Amino acid sequence: MGETKTWNTRPLNECSVLITGGTSGVGLATAVRFAEAGSPAIGIVGRNRERGESAMRKVREKAPRSQVRFFPGDCNLADQATVVCEAAQQEFGRLDVLVNSTTGSYAPKLLHKTGLDEIQSVLFEQIMAPLLTSRIVLPFMTAQGGGAIVNVASDAAKVATPGETVLSAAMAGIVMFSRTLAIEAKRNGIRVNVVTPSIIEGTATRDKVMGDEFAGKLFGKAIKLAHLGVVNAYDMADLIVFLASPQAAKISGQAISLNGGISAA
Repeated sequence: MGETKTWNTRPLNECSVLITGGTSGVGLATAVRFAEAGSPAIGIVGRNRERGESAMRKVREKAPRSQVRFFPGDCNLADQATVVCEAAQQEFGRLDVLVNSTTGSYAPKLLHKTGLDEIQSVLFEQIMAPLLTSRIVLPFMTAQGGGAIVNVASDAAKVATPGETVLSAAMAGIVMFSRTLAIEAKRNGIRVNVVTPSIIEGTATRDKVMGDEFAGKLFGKAIKLAHLGVVNAYDMADLIVFLASPQAAKISGQAISLNGGISAA
């Protein structure tokens, strides 16, 4: 039998981090948590410059000594994703952690009430950024001898829920993409995991879902099942940071549900 190579996972206080969807919600909470962990370089990606600069200030408050940068761009588009990832690599010198928290705001809708254009839009906005950015940073992480990718999907990838027909296709796509990439990339010391929440308090998606008559009833029932507490953005951030840390050095290819007990997905 051949020898198994041991990879050294960098401590968080030595990691350069890039977070897509980092200007609000889970992405911003994750940037704050990496800052609190002492990460020396944190890149925040978003489409809105004003929100990006506001997020950058919030993160810098937690890490005045860290190099915090905002990279404007839409990582659902290949050309912009390339510019963003290459700019971060050049700015920081390396990328140790990539977090994709770009899942768009979406309210469940039964398939027969979903327009064909909506199907294309949902799939595009939910799935493209994790696929594109992972592909772009893969050579960077391979050359430096390792890294961690954490993608955010949802429990729609695992639990069949009325109204999430299209969303479930996108979320399952992210999960299986991440699992397969984990198998491909492990030989280069790169770990890939997914976090799959249900409803998340304090996010735009939560507000949109609960403001819709059909979706509000659906998730109102789900929230009652969260006997361990409804998940918030910082709960998500804590798990994401753990998965990027040396404590999770042997965890890869996993899709971990964080839902307060709503389901055992």
